[in-house]
Amino acid sequence: MTSMDIPVTTTFAIDGYRIKEYKGIVRGLVVRSPTVLQGLMGGLKSIIGGNIEAYTEMCEQAREQAYELMIAHAKQMGATAVVGLHYDASEVGAKTGPATEVLCYGTAVVVERV
Repeated sequence: MTSMDIPVTTTFAIDGYRIKEYKGIVRGLVVRSPTVLQGLMGGLKSIIGGNIEAYTEMCEQAREQAYELMIAHAKQMGATAVVGLHYDASEVGAKTGPATEVLCYGTAVVVERV
């Protein structure tokens, strides 16, 4: 099963479905730091300014992993959909090197077609 198996939305309703049961909050949490190459490229790019593609790639990978973990958590709870999807991110471990924490969360629900 992939994440495409269940509907996920940022809203609290899904057109064409009725929420039958609320399972609870689900989340996926990932902490990523740049690879040596990403760090090198990001450091060089920060000197001249502009979009740092290496960091953008790292953040996108972290968001995707957090999303997939959230979907897995929802499926473990017996959910058939996730509503109220949100992302949150913050920097962690500043003393040991840059790392980004990405949290993806929502409400796991069981839905049925109307």
